[in-house]
Amino acid sequence: MPTYKAPARDTRFIINEVLKLDTYGNLPGFENATADMADTVVEEAGKFIAEVVAPLNLSGDQEGCTRHADGSVTTPKGFKEAYVAYRESGWGTLTQPEAFGGQGMPHVLGFVIEEFLCSANQAFAMYPGLTNGAVAAILTKGSPEQQSMYLPKMISGEWTGTMNLTEPHCGTDLGLIRTRAVPQADGSYAITGTKIFISAGEHDLTSNIIHLVLAKTPDAPDSTKGISLFIVPKFLLDDQGNPGTRNPVSCGAIENKMGIHANATCVLNYDEAQGWLVGEENKGLAAMFIMMNAARLGVGVQGLSQAEVAYQNAVLYAQERRQGRALTGAAEPNEKADMLFVHPDVRRMLMDAKAFTEGFRAFALWGALQVDLSHKAATEEERALADEMISLLTPVIKGYGTDKGFETAVNMQQVWGGHGYIAENGMEQFVRDARIAQIYEGANGVQAMDLVGRKLGMNGGKAVQAFFATVDKDCAEAKADPQLADLAGRVEKANGELKAATMWFVQNGMTNPNNAGAGAHHYMHIMGIVTLGLMWLRMGKVAAAALAAGSGDKSFYEAKLVTARYFGERFTPDAGALRRKIEAGSGSIMELPVEAFATA
Repeated sequence: MPTYKAPARDTRFIINEVLKLDTYGNLPGFENATADMADTVVEEAGKFIAEVVAPLNLSGDQEGCTRHADGSVTTPKGFKEAYVAYRESGWGTLTQPEAFGGQGMPHVLGFVIEEFLCSANQAFAMYPGLTNGAVAAILTKGSPEQQSMYLPKMISGEWTGTMNLTEPHCGTDLGLIRTRAVPQADGSYAITGTKIFISAGEHDLTSNIIHLVLAKTPDAPDSTKGISLFIVPKFLLDDQGNPGTRNPVSCGAIENKMGIHANATCVLNYDEAQGWLVGEENKGLAAMFIMMNAARLGVGVQGLSQAEVAYQNAVLYAQERRQGRALTGAAEPNEKADMLFVHPDVRRMLMDAKAFTEGFRAFALWGALQVDLSHKAATEEERALADEMISLLTPVIKGYGTDKGFETAVNMQQVWGGHGYIAENGMEQFVRDARIAQIYEGANGVQAMDLVGRKLGMNGGKAVQAFFATVDKDCAEAKADPQLADLAGRVEKANGELKAATMWFVQNGMTNPNNAGAGAHHYMHIMGIVTLGLMWLRMGKVAAAALAAGSGDKSFYEAKLVTARYFGERFTPDAGALRRKIEAGSGSIMELPVEAFATA
């Protein structure tokens, strides 16, 4: 039976010692985010999630969701009770606006809850998680009436929300959608069409589900410029704002998936369902990106989450399992075999996982802080810089984070050997659940192209130049510390590889766009390596200072410095190889005719 314990100590280290969240107390929404408050949130949320949500992960995966003849869906045993407990605890309201019943705390703390919840039970986390994207869109684009009608109960968790984008014939290319929205005399629209892959599209956890649906009005352009966004509730609201008549939107099927079995991923059929326009007609693409950006950050955290829980269980197994002898001689001669920890290859996998999870946790929480600062920093210049940084790095958080998250889950399954392949031990579920994060909310190839094709040139390249400068500055400062000098030199070199790759795209991507497409994935991974290197420099600096000051928890800080050194030695060299792959161009990738790919 797999286990999970929230990584509270590491999370508190990042929030309070690395990000120094309490130093932002002069900004709106940060007033109550003291170190003590952050500690309380981390500890209590971790305890609640580990005790209430995590025990349902394996059983929920085995049972799955059930669709009934009337189109209704029931979630696995225990999910409804756990959701009620989650809602009543108020964890879902933590970062939401106070005007609609939220607690108004910084997004950093919200990311903490997301990570813990997804590690404990990713399928469960998706029910309240998808609501966040819908709330963000209504907050930004909805009318005051729509906000007052839907947001209080969505934020409280009484209702959930969904994002209805994909259709059977189109995934990323949303200009091809066929769902139609026909204007009605009362100002509403009749929505007709089919949406697929709708996470949490139908369930029994709440009294209503608020669907946000992309559709085209009759005279709309037949492209992305003709997309509009509509609110389509599962139940229409009565005069008191409560669920009333059932809207004609139904679950036609639950997808039979590789993982996240306990989340109802639905085919939703709309048969002249009543909906209301959000924002302006034909301007739904902007609202969609609000939802997508929020979701992409959340999915990046899912990559971390599955890596973390898989790592925890691999560590426990490596401590308990005895197999063979250490290469240098028996470590424990009185035992018939040594524990797995004596084997360098097992150590390699575990150290890779530790370096990634702790580095990416710092990256994700730092990214969440940029989201906060983009709205609440003291000056317009600071707000603009934070917005540029998180816009640039969102595809890296999503793409690199989920690629490495899946890789880590696979390696942690490998630590278990044959037992990792047995379902009851839970390791194969972590692999299956991690896999979807590379695919949904924009497949990782799309993330890479977004980074190279859109984000690098954003504002004349201002964002990426600011990123380069930030890394160089931290490296220069860290070189003065003997404990960090080697890492600083390695991260500086990796940043140089990133700069060179960027210049190569400038020189070769415009004349032949396939060059950009062929190298985009590798570029995203170089940027991921450099960003984690930046995080490890910052964590190493704090750890070194704490040790010099004689702070408690000596072993924790010493482990940080060793892991930082490991990251520099084992991760940063990949940047050079990835740059050379980019500079190979697109010739051999695009040269073969399609028929040459046939195998028979």
